[in-house]
Amino acid sequence: MSEPYNPIPYTVLPALSDDERIERASAFREAMAKRRTCRMFSPAPVPRAVIEQAILAAGTAPSGANHQPWHFSVIRSQDLKQRIRIAAEEEERAFYAGKAGQEWLEALAPLGTDADKAFLETAPWLIVAFGQRRGGIDPGDKKQNYYVTESLGIACGLLLATLHQAGLATLTHTPSPMGFLRELCGRPSDEKALMIIVAGLPAKGATIPEFAMRKKPLEQISSWL
Repeated sequence: MSEPYNPIPYTVLPALSDDERIERASAFREAMAKRRTCRMFSPAPVPRAVIEQAILAAGTAPSGANHQPWHFSVIRSQDLKQRIRIAAEEEERAFYAGKAGQEWLEALAPLGTDADKAFLETAPWLIVAFGQRRGGIDPGDKKQNYYVTESLGIACGLLLATLHQAGLATLTHTPSPMGFLRELCGRPSDEKALMIIVAGLPAKGATIPEFAMRKKPLEQISSWL
């Protein structure tokens, strides 16, 4: 039985001038423009509380029918990280051996990626983002969820932004297929992994490919109608 509609006041936004809004938007853009995908992590520990706050921020994302169709499996166990790396690299070797196709491999070439995913063991935290096809909002619900991939994608964006604001390096890893993650994380059959988010401090002397600095300008990513 659905819950009754019960409106409450919308009073969460501060009163800002147009100049203040522009300034805040610009400041956030400048902060996020410094985010870079990192493939060289330090094993230095990062407090669990940082990850908890980032996941709570992710949980504020909009979602279909407010069902919040996501679950984040947070992994610190070295044994489990090693098992994930072994399984992921098995898929990656097949990918780079030809499964991906020549065009995809050529697209990846400027990034210098390969089947070696040492960061899955080195970084202090792995966060596996799962979409839930069923669940609803209350514990034990088995309701149909809606716009699962879209909702989880937004939540992952907020998670990455929060981790960056906390001074952590991040990487999104998407081995294909990802069914092994559901098994290793002990998640139910109606959940599907979307990505692994690797989080930690960058290794000393970490580098990124120059190609990663290229971002499309405003006129290429927007149209004003």
